[in-house]
Amino acid sequence: MATWKSRGLRGSALEDLINETNEKYKETGLAIVQKIPTPITPIKMNPSKNQITLAFFEQKSTVDYIGVVQGVPICFDAKECKEDRFPLQNIHAHQVDFMEHFEKQGGVSFFIIHYTHKDIMIYLPFDMFKFFWDRSNNGGRKSFLLSELNPDFVINQNEGVFVPYLVPLKKDIEERDIVH
Repeated sequence: MATWKSRGLRGSALEDLINETNEKYKETGLAIVQKIPTPITPIKMNPSKNQITLAFFEQKSTVDYIGVVQGVPICFDAKECKEDRFPLQNIHAHQVDFMEHFEKQGGVSFFIIHYTHKDIMIYLPFDMFKFFWDRSNNGGRKSFLLSELNPDFVINQNEGVFVPYLVPLKKDIEERDIVH
């Protein structure tokens, strides 16, 4: 039984921006993407703040978001990072397994990483992530650097939404030559 000790709403700022973006995409008919809640059972509460302070995970979570964009199934996870080095320990093997199987079924898996210290958001395609994951599992570094990521996948806030990930997603799909 894994437990979770609250340190505030970690990652919630990025998730709030993505949730707003997903609402806009839904309203405009571009996509339907939903946040997948992590199933937890509260153990301790702070009633004055209506907060859960200690809980255990009921089961392993898969990804943060799942949905469909113009007929293309997608799933992704959102992460925040405070330095140029992203530790792979922030991703769990069962998440990688889920994303890999999702891709084998014709879906597109990816990560959105917000490098908070530089205020840079980047779309990380699953195949590039898998390269870093495999490198780590074969004795290589246990992280990847921002400088190793493709600058063409930086998410620029210029599409009337907070996290316009459909722009790099389109580029990723075109590079994969996926037809739906």
